[in-house]
Amino acid sequence: MTEVQNLGDVVSRQGDPATPIIIGVGFDGSETVLSRAELDAMADAVARGLLKRGLTRGDRVAILSANRPEYVAVTLGAMRAGIVPAPVNFKFPRPTIAQVIADSGAKVVFCDAERRAQSPDGVETVEFDGPDFAAWLDPGAFEPIVPRADEPALTLYTSGSTGRPKGVLLSHASHIWVARTRMADDDLSGQRMLVAAPLYHMNALANVLLACGSGATVVLLPQFKATAFIEAIGRHRVTWATAVPPMIAMMLREKEALARADLSSVRVVRMGSAPVNDTLAARIRDLLPNARIINVYGTTEGGPVVFSDKGGAPTGSVGKAHPQVEARLVGDGAPETGVLQMKSPAIMLGYHNRPDVLSPITEDGFYDTGDVFRRDADGFFYFLGRVDDMFVSGGENIYPGEVEAVLETHPDVLQASVVPVDDEIKGQKPVAFIVRKPGSTVDEQAIKAFALEHAPAYQHPRRVWFLDQMLLASTNKIDRAALRARAEAELKSR
Repeated sequence: MTEVQNLGDVVSRQGDPATPIIIGVGFDGSETVLSRAELDAMADAVARGLLKRGLTRGDRVAILSANRPEYVAVTLGAMRAGIVPAPVNFKFPRPTIAQVIADSGAKVVFCDAERRAQSPDGVETVEFDGPDFAAWLDPGAFEPIVPRADEPALTLYTSGSTGRPKGVLLSHASHIWVARTRMADDDLSGQRMLVAAPLYHMNALANVLLACGSGATVVLLPQFKATAFIEAIGRHRVTWATAVPPMIAMMLREKEALARADLSSVRVVRMGSAPVNDTLAARIRDLLPNARIINVYGTTEGGPVVFSDKGGAPTGSVGKAHPQVEARLVGDGAPETGVLQMKSPAIMLGYHNRPDVLSPITEDGFYDTGDVFRRDADGFFYFLGRVDDMFVSGGENIYPGEVEAVLETHPDVLQASVVPVDDEIKGQKPVAFIVRKPGSTVDEQAIKAFALEHAPAYQHPRRVWFLDQMLLASTNKIDRAALRARAEAELKSR
């Protein structure tokens, strides 16, 4: 892909064009297989179809659907034509979906049957299922446009956890660089990559683009379901499993499915969006002894290439700064602890239609992530938490990630999440939710005593509740807002 200039043209043309590039796996056991040639042809037909229907370069289309092969084809085809796809989080409430689609300026919404009712009135809707989508295709060859340096390839919307979702404008060059850089780090040619995270999220979409550019095959689930994830590994001899730590923790609870599955094909488990603790890493190694565990970090605005684990990063670390990325920590504790600012070719063009939002790009071109890290003496980085998540208890700054890291060293704890609740004396105080290791009966007092023994007293959780699994947001990250609401409800019910 050395000559590629359009992100929609990222598909590798090496090898047999009949090789499967996407295997869409339905929860009913059905499969939709697209070869490389078929994906290329469908993407070209999408590009031609959009232009034939009157859309022009710079127009937008929205995609409101669970993962499926056609989702990828529309994304690639639109970009080939210079039309900007905007994947939409279908787990948003219907008013937020309408707000996002209106903000994007989409002329057309592509959706699946299940999400058609969520598509807003007044915008043409094309359903993947049935005759709608086929009628939009215009088969034939298509020459991708050569984009300008400042021309957006796609718009990805943030989760809206700190306000209404923001449209992040990403250039063609930025994510071609991401794919090339990741391909230089890992040879995925001939690999089978399992993707179950949503394609409206950077994690999944970047992995699919990487696979397309590498000559790998994507095994694509509509959404994450633990048993389906396990079964797909065995049935399709998956070699790369991509996920976030809560997804893997949920998978590890499915004892019956794991007992009958053959997972020996897995060589890499690539996890992002949250730290991987020692307990979870140990259980993954027991289950997948042939697999290398990669803990990665990335953001929509700054891209997925920030750190590298080459040379063996310690458990819990996201590695050292990637050789092609500048990374620095700023703030009172810098350079050992502080907010991460990074610079690379993957940084966004800006936010779409949001003059009200202060740009997170510094005057010297660094993206201020708002994420707090610690860097050890060997140069390895450890995620501590969001600046937004930090709270003050009795005058002490508490980063939930620091407390969670301590709690997760307890031998009976699989996962921990710490959130603040209001307190008349301290202002706020930490409380914790714990997922025990299977078979454990550790109780609240034992967890609190452990925290007091291994961390400063002000960090110890004043209350501890136990869950079978963590509450997850629409991106499969831990839903801190929901946990905080649950904690407040628990305290009021006493």
